[in-house]
Amino acid sequence: MKEKIKNSIVEEIKQDFRARQEARKCLETQWQLNMNFYMGNQFCTIGYGGEIEDYEKQFFWQEREVFNHIAPILEIRLAKLLKVKPKTIVLPASNDDSDLKTAKVSTKVLDSVSNRLNLSAKINEAMKWSEICGTSFYKIFWNPNIGQVIARSENGEEIRSGDVDISVCSPFEIFPDSDTCENVESCRSIIHARVYGKDEVKSMYGIDVKGENINVYAFDSVSGLGGLGYTATGTKIVEARKKDSVLVIEKYERPSVDRPNGRLVIIAGDHLVFDGDLPYENGAEGARVFPFVKQVSIEQAGSFWGNSVIDRLIPVQRAYNAVKNRKHEFLNRLSMGILKVEDGSIDIENLEDEGLCPGKILVYRQGSTPPSFLTEEEVPSSFDEEEQKLLDEFRNISGVTEVMDTDYVSSNLSGIALELMVEQDELRLTTSSTSIKNAIKKLAQQVLRLYRQFAVLPRLNRIVGDNGEVELFYFTKNDISSDDIAFETENELGETVAQKRQMVFELLNAGLLSDDNGNISKRMKSKILELLGLGIWENAQDLNDLHIKKAEKENFKLIEGKEVLPLDIDDDDLHISEHISFMLSDEFDKRVEKNKALQDLFLSHINLHKEHKKLNSQSEV
Repeated sequence: MKEKIKNSIVEEIKQDFRARQEARKCLETQWQLNMNFYMGNQFCTIGYGGEIEDYEKQFFWQEREVFNHIAPILEIRLAKLLKVKPKTIVLPASNDDSDLKTAKVSTKVLDSVSNRLNLSAKINEAMKWSEICGTSFYKIFWNPNIGQVIARSENGEEIRSGDVDISVCSPFEIFPDSDTCENVESCRSIIHARVYGKDEVKSMYGIDVKGENINVYAFDSVSGLGGLGYTATGTKIVEARKKDSVLVIEKYERPSVDRPNGRLVIIAGDHLVFDGDLPYENGAEGARVFPFVKQVSIEQAGSFWGNSVIDRLIPVQRAYNAVKNRKHEFLNRLSMGILKVEDGSIDIENLEDEGLCPGKILVYRQGSTPPSFLTEEEVPSSFDEEEQKLLDEFRNISGVTEVMDTDYVSSNLSGIALELMVEQDELRLTTSSTSIKNAIKKLAQQVLRLYRQFAVLPRLNRIVGDNGEVELFYFTKNDISSDDIAFETENELGETVAQKRQMVFELLNAGLLSDDNGNISKRMKSKILELLGLGIWENAQDLNDLHIKKAEKENFKLIEGKEVLPLDIDDDDLHISEHISFMLSDEFDKRVEKNKALQDLFLSHINLHKEHKKLNSQSEV
């Protein structure tokens, strides 16, 4: 009986999956068309059967070359959007000391996850999918097969603590219950379908599943390109058969009255792998929600799926290819010429085979009209005008403008005008960049919530800073009390590394980084080099950073009421600056309210540094 129930569940899930697949078939075809145009297979269309069809040359002499403007436009958009990788910070739940501390730990946890999983590469991958197909997804889950080794079984197998893992899902893998839901949270259920090898399924679920030949998308070459006298090939997306594969379907259902914890059903082939509650408390206040975060290129009202700029550029690209090819055909006629010949006056077969090579003797029948070329014409100016209009249309539709184009340089625009043009270009990308930020914020929240659920034992994590420094720290789920995410910067699109460095130099010239005597302290020099990206440029600066870190450790010891004495190796100026900086912080004021003796303890330690500095200066004299 149990086996019969399992089979009915498997069949029910498969029928639901096939229905969702059929409902959004037209969308998948459009995504395939976008991918083909991006890769250069631009002589294809969606046929009456809903499949991608290539159309061939009508004549052997027809020019059929591809002049791909979609690929560079997308590359420019991606290059600009890649700057949108804001550094996430966690805001404390309150002004309490413990919340301030846990907020700092949570920020370090996010930095550690970003370094461990190479999150930048995953964001790049998601951006490519969203720019080409309009939508991409992140899947945030707990992977029990990674993390620290905490024990070994009797068979010698390693038992790991598990850790957060993130994968990027293409839109081809995600199937919502309705395409009219505008976000993941409003869906009642979501299916995630992916094809694995049968060996992968066995390693993931420990079951043997019979492999099948499953249709997947693959790359193939397309012929029929080129022109008169030459051929060319390109790349296209086609359906291929993948052998020994298994379709794994995961169906996530939102919590309901009947199932307050939601439902997750996993089937691999014809096997029911899992049927139970949603495993993750990854929603607000411990709610169980879908482990997916959506990212779109251009939002579409009333639709789950986003739009791609390629959708808008395809008609322009087809028209541009047509104009360029017809123009080249016209040039072929001008360069090779078209002969008019009286019937029977010459050997036509010889003329067709050899043409009119230089020095050729053309023999024609006596008394007949000698062969002659048709009247030569120039290329009509309408070709050039239409070509330029289409290039302008590429810019207008995509929002991508090459400021260093000769047209702009020759117009002698002022610096302010060029800056305004760049700003307008960035504004066109605001919608895409906002979606990326929202996705990163939701992703970070789910990461923290998973740690809060599963990080029972103390965990050792590592952070690698921008300057190459490594920091190790321990934490447990009790150290994560807030998932309120904010960003350190708000407008990454308009900020380049050169602009940030220029701002530092302007602050230096204005004297805003100097003290009252016009001098720059060692601590400020270290900070300036860090802002310029030269924090470990020389060993002297490394030494300053070590002194600053030692002073920070002394602050924590003093807070605990321990007496700390200066050492002969200490840089007293850096230590004094760091201690005073901490005493002026809000955190120090809150601690002093609880322990009045802290202020005297810090002042006494600072005076010891001053006396130590005075003794060292006297000894040098």
